[in-house]
Amino acid sequence: MSTAPVIGVLALQGDVREHVTALATAGAVARAVRRPDELAGVDGLVVPGGESTTISKLAVLFGLMEPLRTRVRAGLPVYGTCAGMILLADKILDPRSGQETFGGIDMIVRRNAFGRQNESFEAAVDVDGVAGGPVEGVFIRAPWVESVGAAAEVLARHEGHVVAVRQGNALATSFHPELTGDHRMHALFVDMVRDRQGAGSL
Repeated sequence: MSTAPVIGVLALQGDVREHVTALATAGAVARAVRRPDELAGVDGLVVPGGESTTISKLAVLFGLMEPLRTRVRAGLPVYGTCAGMILLADKILDPRSGQETFGGIDMIVRRNAFGRQNESFEAAVDVDGVAGGPVEGVFIRAPWVESVGAAAEVLARHEGHVVAVRQGNALATSFHPELTGDHRMHALFVDMVRDRQGAGSL
């Protein structure tokens, strides 16, 4: 019997508790990550929603920015939701002053593309690789992907806009699956982490 993967949730801001619950339901051991030594002890990482500029500045403050970039480049499985999608983008349209990203996905992301907080909505989203029908997506000041590079795979669109992308061990969604009780996106990510562990043991 394989050991459950240890997956961190970047706990600088956002829906940390909800992601921890979803990951545990999907068969992982979930831990909050705030320091480089905690990052070093995980097999995968979720970057939750929140405010992408704030998260990037806190990552620098907590000494996590460069360790995160290094581990993502080295193939650490990572899943970003909403602001997390922005932080995994190699480029942001109209970034705020001082805003940085971890990178990992060859895509250009537009911040707050679906509107402000009071324009939040839910929608059924068909996601490639997720069985059982559409995923219920919660969109809160959500970004969308303007364009992707050749290495990135589009997994889902909403009203013509790209809202889910995967590139290698990196996964990103515009929406918040942790708020719905449907943990299939987290299960997909846990499977990605297991696949990475299996490849590493060959």
